[in-house]
This record gives sequence, C-alpha cells and structure tokens, in this order.
Amino acid sequence: MTLGHGRHTLAIPGPSVIPDRVLAAMHRPAPNIYSGELVEMTHSLIPDLKAVARTTHAVAIYIGNGHAVWEAALANVLSRGDHVLVPATGRFGFGWGEMATRLGAEVEVMDFGKRAPVDLARLEERLVADKAHKIKAILAVQTDTSTSIRSDIAGMRAALDRAGHPALLMADCIACLACDVFHMDDWGVDITISGSQKGLMTPPGLGFIWFNDRADAARETANCVTHYWDWRPRAAPDDYYQYFAGTSPTHHLYGLREALTMLLHEEGLEAAWARHEKLARAVWAAFEAWGQEGPVELNVADPAHRSHAVTSVRIGSPHGTALRDWLSEKAGVTLGIGLGMAPPGDPAWHGFFRVGHMGHVNAHMIMGTLGAIDAGLKALGLPHGKGALEAASQVISEA
Repeated sequence: MTLGHGRHTLAIPGPSVIPDRVLAAMHRPAPNIYSGELVEMTHSLIPDLKAVARTTHAVAIYIGNGHAVWEAALANVLSRGDHVLVPATGRFGFGWGEMATRLGAEVEVMDFGKRAPVDLARLEERLVADKAHKIKAILAVQTDTSTSIRSDIAGMRAALDRAGHPALLMADCIACLACDVFHMDDWGVDITISGSQKGLMTPPGLGFIWFNDRADAARETANCVTHYWDWRPRAAPDDYYQYFAGTSPTHHLYGLREALTMLLHEEGLEAAWARHEKLARAVWAAFEAWGQEGPVELNVADPAHRSHAVTSVRIGSPHGTALRDWLSEKAGVTLGIGLGMAPPGDPAWHGFFRVGHMGHVNAHMIMGTLGAIDAGLKALGLPHGKGALEAASQVISEA
C-alpha cells in the first residue's frame, strides 16, 4: 500500500509546477507562423519580459535551456582570449565558467565555497588589483540552484564602480527571476539571463537575455558570436522569423503569454516577490525546528543569504536519498537531488536534498510538502526536532 496515489507534487528547483492555465493555453492546434495572432501575441511578450527583469533595455528570446543562454550571452560579448572572472558559490557558477573556457576565454574562478555568498570585499580587492583592466566580464549567479546561496548583485556593481573597473556585469537569474528581488537597470547589470521553467512557470525550452547598450557595444568586436546566437536580429527583428532565427516555439509562446499575464497583470511582480519570501520563511522555519535535534541542517546559515526560490538541505549520507525515495514512493512528493554538493558516485552525495518553492506555489502546497517531509523523517526513524509544522504555519499566518 502507498499513499502516493493522487496528484504528485513536484518540489524540485525547476522545472517548477506549471499552472493549469498555462497548460490549457498551450493545448491548441499549431498556428500560422507567418502572420496574424501568433505574431501579435509575440510582440506583446517583449514589454512584459522587460518588466520582469526591471529593465528598459533590449531582450532576446532563444529556443533552449539555461545552458543555451549561458553560451549565447558569452558569444555576444567575448573574443577568444578574453579574461573573465567567475565569483562562484556553487555548481552553476563553475558551469558558466566552464562554458566560457570552451569558447576560448581565459577563466579565473574565485571560489567562495558552498555555504556563503560572494565576499564583496575580496571581489573589490581583485578588481582594484587588475590595473590593466584585463577582466572583460564578471559572470555572477544571483541564486545558485545547487547551494541555494543568494549573492548581492547590486553590491557587485558597487564594487566595480568603487574600483573604477569597466568589466561587464553579467547576472545569471535562471533560478530566481520573479522569485528573488531583481532590478537590472537600478542595480547596474549589463546582461541578465534566465529561462522559462522556474519563476516564469512555463515548460523548459525558452531562454532569455536582456542586455543594455554597454553590452551591445561589446558585441561590435566579439569574435565568438555566430549567426544563430547573435542577439541583435532577435531583439530588433525586421521580420518575425528573426525573433527565433527560424521557426518560432509556438506553443511555448502561448504558455509564456498566459504565465506573464498571471504574474504581472493579475498578481503583480512585487506581490510575487513577497509571496516567495513568505513561503521561503515558512520552509526555513520548519527546517530550523527539525534541526534542533538530529542531522537536518540548512545549507545557508544566514537567512539574508538564502534564496526565496530554493532551499538546500544537509542531512548526512545516505539519509538524503533515502528521504527523497520514501517521499516519492510513499507520499507523492518529489524533492530535488543534492546537485553539486558532492561528486556523483561519492557516498556524500546521498546526504543532501533541495526543496524548490518557486513559481506557481502557495501556502497549502508548501505545507503539504513540509507535512510529507515530517512524515518521512518519522517513517525512516531519523532524529529531528519537534514543532516544524507549527513553526511553518505560524509564519504563514502572520500578516
């Protein structure tokens, strides 16, 4: 007998839960891709995508995942041999740097570990030391999905400005756009990247790059750019097909249109930020209660440095995998693997898991997930503190 029958809960840090309205918007015959409704609807996405990133600058849409826009962003501003600096706080910072290496860039990684954000004083010291301004760009991840660390992107711009350094500031917001507060223009970000499958509540398959005039000026001399990755025709197309360098991702666009309507025109972006903060604090309260006894421990100790989109948890090997397996098989809940917290094949890999609380989530979904985790800890006989669900519900109950 299992209690896992019924609607399964996907509590991983992306792809996130897709709203029924988004699925319904996608459930339609293929449209005309040359004129009419699809073309007009695509035009309507552009101002809303700019609003999500809080920018007045250009946006380009790609058919691809986050790795695709990693490469596209790099290709549009780098030439082979350029030096880039990666302040890494987890697996995804390293991953973006590895992609830059494969494009022929010289990559310098500042590893800040897996439990703390970028140290802005150390970053500024490194920038000041670069007297020749060899560093062309900083590849920064706002929320690293593996560790759930949230770094201070605005603080990085301030460090650049104090150092008088001209490097481009590039921000990976794949994990957290529309979940964690982000202001591209006000924070002085030159390039922002994200994807459709997390805070934007649309199936994986669309990637986005927002870029300002400084970034586009770098495009003039970049020798890594290719016809397909070029952001200029996508951001200012003369013909509709140039948005996507070919056939448009028709049904994803219908889904994205519905998701942006829900996010911006019904809930409102500020309200979505507040909802994610409240639900994240409820998750943290539960784990802090469980952690009073036994092996459960939040990966990021300081709440100021935790993402509102995902929470990474330490529980010791093999308990992370055991708990995930129990929840999936017995309770109908899937948690995220401990990606990047230990090498695959290392027994320590089984000592971590992640809880996604991004996009289309509400109080009862979070409380249901936490209740299932509580049951799993009991079923597996893992020692844990009491009162976790009470602590979480108290946070939710507060105005």
